[in-house]
Amino acid sequence: MEENKKPKKIKRKLLDKYRLVILNENTFEERLSFKLTRLNVFVLGSIIAVFLITFTYLLIAYTPLREYIPGYSSTALKKQATELNYKTDSLQRVIAMNELYYTSIKKVLKGDVSASDFNKDSIIEAVRTEASEVDFAPILEDSILREKVDKEDKYNLFESATSGTNFVLFPPANGTISEPYNLEEKHYAVDIVLAKDTPIKATADGIVIFAEWTVSTGYVIIVEHSYGLISVYKHNAALTKIQGDLVKAGEVIATAGNTGELSTGPHLHFELWNDGYPINPTNFIDFK
Repeated sequence: MEENKKPKKIKRKLLDKYRLVILNENTFEERLSFKLTRLNVFVLGSIIAVFLITFTYLLIAYTPLREYIPGYSSTALKKQATELNYKTDSLQRVIAMNELYYTSIKKVLKGDVSASDFNKDSIIEAVRTEASEVDFAPILEDSILREKVDKEDKYNLFESATSGTNFVLFPPANGTISEPYNLEEKHYAVDIVLAKDTPIKATADGIVIFAEWTVSTGYVIIVEHSYGLISVYKHNAALTKIQGDLVKAGEVIATAGNTGELSTGPHLHFELWNDGYPINPTNFIDFK
C-alpha cells in the first residue's frame, strides 16, 4: 500500500495546480495571474534552455561574433596567414635559386674553375651502348612526315632554320693582346690594350645576365649566347646595357676603361666560357 501511494504522491505533486498572481503593491489590484503546475514549469524551462543552447551554438558557429569570444581566431586572419605562408615558401625557393645563380656568376668572375678529367673511351662506349639499345626503325607516321618535310625543303626558297655551323663570333674590340690566355696561370682571358672610351661590342647575339660594378674588376658585363656560350667583359669605363637587355652581335655594350683594383691601364679583359668551362678566345676570334 505504501509503495502504491508513493507514485501517486509524485504524480499529484507534478499535476497539482498553482496560481501565479501579480498584484499592485499599493492597491493590491490583481494585474496578471497564471495557472501553473510543476510539470508545466519543468517542461517550459527545458524548452527555454534547449532554445538558448541552440541559439548560442548557431550564433557562434555561423556568425562573425565568435571572433569576440576568447579562444576563437579570425577567419580573415587565418586566410591571410595561409597566403603569407605560401608566399614565404615561394620566396624561399626563389632566393635559393638566385643564390645558386649568383654563386655560379661569382665563380666566372673570380675564375674559380676546377679542371675535370674525362675518360673519352668510356664516354664513347657508353654512348654506343645506349644507341644499340634504341630501335631507330621509323614508324609509318614518321616516314610520311619525313617525306612531307623533304618535299617542303626541296621547293622552299628560304631557309627555315640555321645550324650551329653558321654561328660566328665577332671581336669585341680590335687591338694588341698584352696578356694571352693561360690555363696554367688561371688567366682565362685575353687582355686587349685599348684607348680609353673605345666602344666594346657584343661578340654574338645574346642576353645580358650581369651588368654591375665590382671592386676588383670595375664595371663588368656578362652576356649569355646560344650553344651554352658566355662572354665576359671586365675593367670597362661605363656600361651601356643593363641586366635583362637583349643585344645583337656587334652592338656596343660598354666602353673601355681602367676600372677595378686589378687593372693596370686602359684595356679589355675578355673571357669566353662554354658550358661552365673556359675556352681560348683567340681560337675563334681575330682581334687584329
